[in-house]
Amino acid sequence: MAFELPTLNYDYAALEPHIDARTMEIHHTKHHQAYVNNLNNALAGGEWDNKPIEDILANISKLPVAVRNNGGGHYNHSLFWKLMGLNGGGTPAGDLSDALNRNFGSFEKFKELFANAGMTRFGSGWAWLVKAGQELKISSTPNQDNPLMDIADVKGIPILGVDVWEHAYYLKYQNRRNEYLAAFWNVVNWTEVGKRLK
Repeated sequence: MAFELPTLNYDYAALEPHIDARTMEIHHTKHHQAYVNNLNNALAGGEWDNKPIEDILANISKLPVAVRNNGGGHYNHSLFWKLMGLNGGGTPAGDLSDALNRNFGSFEKFKELFANAGMTRFGSGWAWLVKAGQELKISSTPNQDNPLMDIADVKGIPILGVDVWEHAYYLKYQNRRNEYLAAFWNVVNWTEVGKRLK
């Protein structure tokens, strides 16, 4: 079965004023839809057609660049939409809070390091919080790469990610990526992040 554009469980205006409705609509219906279409076309009729996206990404070094770019784009965005939500923000609790404190010293220090990973990613890419074995690590990847890929510098399960491609923020923030990253904390769905940790 071909990959499909996932539906959001909130409307495009739900993340206002932090992420504007027009950006969300274009990002979801145009950018993500293009990744889905291009991924399906790149896989059609081949040995990786109908395989789970996680299996495809784990073997990405064996596959064409079109699959790497569009498979990563589809996975990353499908995750990104879930990691944000209505009534997001605040602070994480329970096991997630404990893990952040244990790995980074404090929630504030984690936020500083994560934002820095996003700010220092040259050009387009993503910043990630990754579960690597029993540790949490912060990394960034270029383009639509992610920690599930066998080519990633830091491999593991992405539990939080932020898109730092300009299309994710340019209509509202123009070139002020720092303001977009600061606003992102107001929409993070910490419940979802906590589930991914488990």
